[in-house]
Amino acid sequence: MDTLKTEENNTLEKITTTEPMNGEVKTPEAPNESNSAVVAAHYNALEEKGLTERNKSRIVYLRNFNNWIKSMLINEYMALIKESRAVGLPIRVLDMCCGKGGDLLKWRNADIGHLVCADIAGTSVDQCRSRYEDMRQRQRRDRHHHQGFTAEFIVADCTKVRLRERYKDVTLQLDLVSCQFSFHYCFESLPQAECMLRNAAECLRPGGYFIGTMPDANDIVARYKAANSKSFGNPVYKIELESEDQPFPLFGAKYGFSLVDVVNCPEFLVHLPTLERLARKHGLELVSKSKFKEYFEVHKEKGRGLLGKMQAFETYPSFEGNPLNGEEDEYTHAKEFIEKEKCERVGTLSKPEWEAASLYMVFAFRKMKAVTMDREGRPVYEQQSQDQPSEKKETSHKWQAEELLSREDASPKMLKGDSTT
Repeated sequence: MDTLKTEENNTLEKITTTEPMNGEVKTPEAPNESNSAVVAAHYNALEEKGLTERNKSRIVYLRNFNNWIKSMLINEYMALIKESRAVGLPIRVLDMCCGKGGDLLKWRNADIGHLVCADIAGTSVDQCRSRYEDMRQRQRRDRHHHQGFTAEFIVADCTKVRLRERYKDVTLQLDLVSCQFSFHYCFESLPQAECMLRNAAECLRPGGYFIGTMPDANDIVARYKAANSKSFGNPVYKIELESEDQPFPLFGAKYGFSLVDVVNCPEFLVHLPTLERLARKHGLELVSKSKFKEYFEVHKEKGRGLLGKMQAFETYPSFEGNPLNGEEDEYTHAKEFIEKEKCERVGTLSKPEWEAASLYMVFAFRKMKAVTMDREGRPVYEQQSQDQPSEKKETSHKWQAEELLSREDASPKMLKGDSTT
């Protein structure tokens, strides 16, 4: 049975034919307050913690693992961009929903030329700017330092404000747009999703990429069905659906999400076929999507050294004087693996952390080349990929929850050796 509501017949027609709005977006939910203000207040109120405090967190390895995923994703598409660009040309990046600047070092290591940081939370943008200035100061003190990249900072709701109008150079052409753990907020409404995708695509050059990470809505719906309750989770994360009314809407399918020490915010399910169709309207073709556990399997050997450097896995059994981050019974998978493989130690995540990590997926879109204009003056794009998802009509809007529930590969991933190797 379908689990996503077939909205009025003109909804999908709007997705493929309406022209994006200029300036700020007015959400159709008025007079109810938009979720954006809640999100901004939440992230503005988050306390900035030093490295020592972050390392005491119950989810320190989960956060490090998520950072490893982001690093591998950024490195993967930066390599593709550099292959297609003449040597010496500066690479320009938009970090959409940049937060406190947690990816600044990733951009420095990627050797980009210019970075635009945009976020709804003014306090977060201030901290991002401060981190950037500190990084630049350290580089200047190093006599062998690389010149680094220039940056600009924008406080704006990326789901409601046209970022191009805030750029220092409105003719800016971007090579890469990154949106990490934030894209799902735009599926509060169709106008907000339109605005977010316009910001991602509008200044992206043909052949450039829009990459990101977000919750896998199919997985969330599958867990909801398995739990037979609108509230489910574990000691690390909790999800509570706002409504159990079936099927779910295309936009505004709201749920509460809490993650220990980090997030306690309302979010929205992203129906991927709808996202793909909406993205194509803006000249973006989906070239890759995979769940975190699948992405890890593909990239674990190439990124093994970085896994150790970033301490993305916890060593089991732990060394003397270094207690486990979770309870002993959260590592039964690791104990069984050690016995089976006859190895001394493994690097892994606790089961609750892995269950939280496996909620997420990575995605990558490529900007297509506009080859002509339609009768209304809108660009018509050339499809470049041979593995483009099917163009068949998505009239059923299924979440594919039943398919996900049948999968058995839900156990945490592991690497032989301790987490530092």
